[in-house]
Amino acid sequence: MEVVPSWAPAVGFTLLPHAGGFFGRNITKREIPSWYIYLQKPSWCPPNWVFAPVWGTLYTSMGYGSYLVWKELGGFNKKSVVPLGLYAGQLVLNWAWTPVFFGAHKMGWGLVTLVLTTGMATATTASWFTINKTAAYLMIPYLAWLTMASTLNYRIWKDNGTKK
Repeated sequence: MEVVPSWAPAVGFTLLPHAGGFFGRNITKREIPSWYIYLQKPSWCPPNWVFAPVWGTLYTSMGYGSYLVWKELGGFNKKSVVPLGLYAGQLVLNWAWTPVFFGAHKMGWGLVTLVLTTGMATATTASWFTINKTAAYLMIPYLAWLTMASTLNYRIWKDNGTKK
């Protein structure tokens, strides 16, 4: 008798990244009208409504990529420690950004968090490339968005550094 349906790991891995986004959403929703709206932002800053669908897509993409790696390596074992460990590390850093930037209003530390996230996500992508190229390619839009987000965070920090 099958205890876990064969589709369950794919769904679980794909949905896992959304957990941090779900919790961070409450902080963001509270801080946009009371703090973020008053910050000076560059002309190329995406409108607020863009962020939720983009992050939803990116979380789904990277989550499914992690499932492909997990499946290719035969689950959690010695071979999967590094590629899935890097992935978990970057995911925790990703989730930490919202409480740092929006919750604590620490724009500089938010940038540090994003730079570390980007480094870990790059290492994750590189480690996945030799295991499952599709999984690695699923990380490319995320890396591009992290680059934009880091640049945006930098501009906001530099333009509003003294605002609390």
